[in-house]
Amino acid sequence: MKKALLSLSFGTFGLGVAEFSMMAILPYVAQDLNVSIPTAGNLISAYALGVCVGAPFLVILRNRPLKFLLLLLASLMLVGNLMAALSPSYAVVMVARFISGLPHGAYFGVASIVAIKLAAEGKGASAVAGMVAGMTVANLAGVPLATFISHALSWRMVFCFVTLWAAIVFFFIHRWVPEVEPLPHSTFKSQFRFLKNAAPWLILCTTMLGNGGIFAWYSYVNPMLTQIAGFSDSAVSILMVLAGGGMVLGNAVGGTLSDRFTPGRVISGVQVTVICAMLILFFFCQLPIVAVVFMILATFGLFAVSSPQQTLIVKHAPGGELLGGACIQVAFNLGNAIGAQVGALPLRQGLTYEYPALVGAILVCCSLCFTLTFVRKYERR
Repeated sequence: MKKALLSLSFGTFGLGVAEFSMMAILPYVAQDLNVSIPTAGNLISAYALGVCVGAPFLVILRNRPLKFLLLLLASLMLVGNLMAALSPSYAVVMVARFISGLPHGAYFGVASIVAIKLAAEGKGASAVAGMVAGMTVANLAGVPLATFISHALSWRMVFCFVTLWAAIVFFFIHRWVPEVEPLPHSTFKSQFRFLKNAAPWLILCTTMLGNGGIFAWYSYVNPMLTQIAGFSDSAVSILMVLAGGGMVLGNAVGGTLSDRFTPGRVISGVQVTVICAMLILFFFCQLPIVAVVFMILATFGLFAVSSPQQTLIVKHAPGGELLGGACIQVAFNLGNAIGAQVGALPLRQGLTYEYPALVGAILVCCSLCFTLTFVRKYERR
C-alpha cells in the first residue's frame, strides 16, 4: 500500500508543479511573452478550465480499470507540459496550459478512489491526504525550484522538468499500483444521479468559493511580496518554500482531524482561520514578518480542507464516485480560475497588490455560508 500511495502522490506532485508554479513564475512568463502580469494570469485560468473540461470525460471511461485510467492521465500530463515547454507564443501557451489541465481533476478523482480502496478501515481521509501530499510537497519544494530555474535559466525549463516527471509517474504507477477492485458497472445516466441531492452541491460550492478566495490572493503573491512587503526577487524562492510548508502541514492536519472529527466541522474551522489571515494580509502585508506569517497560515488553510472535501464528495456521490471525485477538482480549479480573474479586478483599476487579499476574504466568507449549511443539514444527524 505504501508504494502504491507513493506512486499516486508522485502524480499529484507533477500536477502541483504544473499548476502552482505558474503563480510564482508569472512575472518571468509575462516578460518573455511580452504581456502584462494580469494578462499572463489568464494562463492560470486556462489550466483551471482544462481541469473543468477534462474531469467529466471520466463518465465515458467509467467502466475501464482504474489503473488504466491513471496511466492514461499520466500520458496526457506529459503531452500537455511538453507542448507548454516548446510553445512559441502566448496564444500557444494558452492552449498548452488548457491541455495540461485536462488530466488534473480526473487524476484526483481516480486516485482518491484507489487510495480509499487501499486504506485500512476508518483511515480513508488519511489515505487521501497521503495521495494529496504530493501536491503539497510540490509547493514546498517544486514551486521554489521552479522559481529558481525561471530566474536562473528560463520558465520553459520548468515545464521540461514536469514532462520528465510525468514519464516517471507513468513508470511507477505501472510498477507499484495494484489492480484494485473495479467500481460496480454503471450506466451513463446513473453516474449523474447523486447530483439530484443537495449535499454534493453544497460541497462543490464551498470548495469553489473557498479555494477561489485563496487563489484571488495567491495568484498575485509574488508581486505582493516584492512590491508591498519589500522582499527581493531572489528571496521569493525561499518564501515559496515557507508557503509550501504551510500546505504540507495543512494537508496532514486536515486528513488526521477529518478521520477523528466530522470533515464539515474541520472545513468550517479552517475557513474562519483563512478569513482572519486574509484580512490581516490586506491591512498589514506591508510589514514583512506579518506578510510571511499570515501567508503561511493562508496556504495552510488551502490544503487543510482538501482531503476533507475529497472524502466528503466520494461519500455523498453513491453510484457516481468517479465523477464526484473528479468534480471536487473541477470546483477547486473553477475557483482557481474565478479567483485569478476576480483578484485581478482591483489591479486593473490601478489599486495595489494587497487588495486581492480583501477580495479573497469576501469569497471565503461566502464559502463558509455553504459549509455551515452543510454541517447543519448533514453532520448533526
